[in-house]
Amino acid sequence: MSPTSAPARSAYWLWPPLLLLGVVTATLAWLVIALLSGRQVGWMAVLAALELGFMLRLGRLQAGPLRVGLTVAFTLVVALAANWGIASAYLGGSLGLDPWNSALRMGPFMAATLIQLANGVGEWLWLGVALVVAWWVAK
Repeated sequence: MSPTSAPARSAYWLWPPLLLLGVVTATLAWLVIALLSGRQVGWMAVLAALELGFMLRLGRLQAGPLRVGLTVAFTLVVALAANWGIASAYLGGSLGLDPWNSALRMGPFMAATLIQLANGVGEWLWLGVALVVAWWVAK
């Protein structure tokens, strides 16, 4: 390396904003597809796991337990946020509220009840597959 060249900068700080971007985009995509199709679209959990795993790789987070844990945990966060948004959109629509106000007013017990009623065995299986995919992509 010549004395006039600048040292290479480390880009290891990029993973937190990329993880946040992945969570937001995966949640919004899941919500839009679910609301447009009128279904829960549980297969979106697999796409969210793939997106989050690749965002952490893109952000240069080292492979290991931290990357695996973050990918699996935030896959669950995306699934919970998307299901909460879907439930609040349907509930708020019948009450004359927009989805954002409905999501803020809906409590955790009501959300859990609506999520359990809306999701069948297929959606829970897709979530299980998504967690395995998240582990596999992040390792």
